[in-house]
Amino acid sequence: MAGTKRAIVSSAHLADGALPGLSELEFSLTLAATAYQRWIGRCAMAAGAQLSPLEVLILHTVRHRDRAKRLGDITLVLDIEDTHLATYAIRKLEKAGLVGTRRDGKEKLVEATEAGRSFCDAYREVRERVLAEPVAADGPGEAALSEAADLLRRLSGQYNQAARAAATL
Repeated sequence: MAGTKRAIVSSAHLADGALPGLSELEFSLTLAATAYQRWIGRCAMAAGAQLSPLEVLILHTVRHRDRAKRLGDITLVLDIEDTHLATYAIRKLEKAGLVGTRRDGKEKLVEATEAGRSFCDAYREVRERVLAEPVAADGPGEAALSEAADLLRRLSGQYNQAARAAATL
């Protein structure tokens, strides 16, 4: 049938249900997540540090607004369920001199060091040059990116709710 778009899925048995487009979206999310993780690592290398994607995300979160963050806030913002993964990443970032930790009462606060801020600035420069500028030139445009981000945030809430429901089965 000419002109009919075929869904691109990785698991046809999942596309046979009530919402076939969801399977297509899930395959696209898998590809996007893999590409994004690869990008984060390669951009970090180009910016001068060999960091895991989680370490980079935590460092950028800690750097956000240049205010110290509590571990609970970091895991909440990044939706990290396994706190020990964040704790281990913070320990590695601290050992690399990119973050510092201090106590505020019973709370442990994490903040970017000068080296951490410099890394974030270098990462931003690489990101602008090799990703943001080409996307700005070729699209999608700002409005489409914002719509996609909104959709992904809403879907992440639905997936989290479904995960809670599945845990009760």
